[in-house]
Order: sequence, then structure tokens, then C-alpha cells
Amino acid sequence: MESRLLLKMGRAGGMAILAITIFLAGYLTGSIAGATPIARAQTDTDELFRPFWQVWDLVHQRFVGPIDDTAMMEGAIRGMLETLGDPYTSYMTPDEFQMAQEDLEGDFEGIGAVVRQDEETGALMIISVLEGSPAEAAGIMPGDAVYEVDGEDITALSQNEIVGRIRGPAGTPVTLGIRRRGMPGMIEITVIRARIEVPNVTGEMIGDIAYIRLSSFGESAVGELRQALEDLMAQSPVGLVLDMRGNPGGYLGTAINVADEFMDGGIVLIERGVDGEQTYRAGSGGLATEIPIVILVDGGSASASELVAGALRDNGRAVLVGSTTFGKGSVQTWYPLENGGGVRITISRWYTPNGSSVQDVGLTPDVEIMWPSGMIIGDFDPELETALRLLHNEEIWFTWPLPPVIYDTVTVGW
Repeated sequence: MESRLLLKMGRAGGMAILAITIFLAGYLTGSIAGATPIARAQTDTDELFRPFWQVWDLVHQRFVGPIDDTAMMEGAIRGMLETLGDPYTSYMTPDEFQMAQEDLEGDFEGIGAVVRQDEETGALMIISVLEGSPAEAAGIMPGDAVYEVDGEDITALSQNEIVGRIRGPAGTPVTLGIRRRGMPGMIEITVIRARIEVPNVTGEMIGDIAYIRLSSFGESAVGELRQALEDLMAQSPVGLVLDMRGNPGGYLGTAINVADEFMDGGIVLIERGVDGEQTYRAGSGGLATEIPIVILVDGGSASASELVAGALRDNGRAVLVGSTTFGKGSVQTWYPLENGGGVRITISRWYTPNGSSVQDVGLTPDVEIMWPSGMIIGDFDPELETALRLLHNEEIWFTWPLPPVIYDTVTVGW
């Protein structure tokens, strides 16, 4: 199978699309490839695994109670990978592997939310809600913390297990027990699942500014982006807003090609792995290499979206607006296994053109908006409004009907 590197947010505890499934994390970072056996001394391997098979035999001979061989095998794989200390290197059961691939394709059945598991509480945090999704219709909001699914506590489960319970056939209900900031106790919200189709790219003109929403870095994202740019650039915009809020990532090759559309040469990223260092550079012929750009990011912007944002900023092509990004600076390869499952393995780390890593720290915006990301009052989106004002070289400040909110003025030379 062709190797495809994925940059997505995710981990057994990364970001997932609750359509639901993991990202690619989302949560993905990596590629899908075939496993290649490595040369090793058979006698050494036999000796090393002798205690393992001894325990296996003892359990089957002496354990009183039912034995699930598949569960023991999968547990052994998980335990082996956990010793590496890397949250993005993990095993996926056949069901989990299928869900992950559906996420990449952007077509699945679920509730339509991007999530990640809180390591301290075990709750599933809602990072963003897809527009027009069942989750949005039911009133689920970014920042909500899911503690129960259909009346059962899920905080002791893995993220993949929780996602599997929330996900289900279109037309069926699922009830989530949620804790919401500023509200006492638990609230229950029932969501009717649906088939979710998430376009990678949407675009429109906002006055004289081109606006592009990039939701993920799936296989068709580059073609969709080029079509959107052709349509919008034909209208002679004076600036461009690239909205990557809540974008959990996707394919590495897609991210590089996306950056290409906005850069005329220059370094896109530096990748360092077991085979050494490789520098990726932008080519020529991009559709938007001179227009001023503001990129919108938030805590749900991960991996491939951080790569593009970092590349454009380091090359002087864009200003970042919003809140600090997720912080995922590694690349994974996905390998299918004979049982229908899969394993993802971190194969490299990536760095912005200036040599910075986003791992665990993210990207800090040039203009940080101290307002809950994705929270919109009426039709007013403070992050988008900030981007539009920057592109028009206007002062950045807003007065609300409630408490005034004032942002530092930033001068940008385009």
C-alpha cells in the first residue's frame, strides 16, 4: 500500500472527530503503509520472548475463569507500545482502525464534534462543533466535558472506547452527561446521530476580503483549496483570511501542498527522523503568493494546521490571530495489521522554517484574542472581526453591550 504521512492531532487521547472517531490526531500524524520485517537473530528473539510464552501457557493452564485470547494479545501490544512513552504511538483495534480511516475520508456517522480526552479527569472535552451537525442542533458547545454516555460513567475508558460508544448509526439517539463551565451539576443532552460529510474547504467573499475555511487536510483538500482560490482571487480581494480553527490535521503531503499555494519559494518545514533530516521547500506557481493573509487558529488547531501556520508566519506571509494552538510536532505512519487493526508509530519530528518545535507548546498568535474560541454573539465573531480589521489596517477594539472587551492594537506591514 502506498505510504501516506499523516499530520493529525490525536493520541489515545488526542483529538477525534465525533462523527465520530479519532482523528486522525487528529488526530493523525503519519502515513498508512505496509510493515517491512527487520533483520534480527531468531535465536535472540526466541530467548527474549520465552517468558512471555511461559506466562501465556501458565494462564491457559492454571487461570480459573474465562480467557479472551484476543484481548490478551491486544493488551500485550498496547503494553509494548506504552513503554515507548509516546502518546501518538499506539495500537488500534479493527473497529478503531476503520473509524480512523473514515475520519480521514471525511464521511461518517455520528454527532459531528471534534474532541480530545482530558488526561486528569478522563472526561471527553468538546473542542469544536461542526456547523450544521447534530451536536450543534442539540446545543452542545465547545468547552463542554462529557462524563457519561447513555447513563454510564466513561472516565475510566480510553478515548477510542468513548468515541466508539458515542458513534453509531444515523437516526439513533445517544445521551451525553455533560458538565458545562458556569453551570452546577450534570446536564443531559440527547443527540440524534446522522451521516456527517465534512468538506475540507469552503470559501466566500466577505466584502473585499476572501475567506477560506480549511477544516482538515484530507486527500482532496488541495484540489478543493485550489478551486476556492481560483474563484475568490478572480474577485480581486485585498486580503485573505485562512480559518484553521478546530482543524485537527491530516496528511503531511497535503499540508506541504497547501502551504505551496501561499508561498513562492522558501522552507515549509524541517523533518528529523531515524533516517536523518529533510527540508521541504515551497515551489512556484501558487495561486495566492502575494496577497496579505491572516490565519485564524485556536486550541483545536493541531499538527498539519500548525505546520501550515508556522510555515506562513516564519516566511512573513501571514499573521496569526486567535489562541495558542494544540502543540503536536510529530509525524506518524499507520501500518495495517493482519487482524484488520493497525498500529501508528511516530517516525519523525517536524520543525517550523525557523527551527522551532510546536510539540507541547503550540504556536502563540501574533494577536491573542482573550475570548473563548468559537464563541459568537449573534453574528459577531471576534476572531474573524479582528482578522478583517487587520487586513483593513484598522484599530482592533470592540465594545460589547455587556462588559467592554479591548484588544491591543497591532500594526502590520503588508
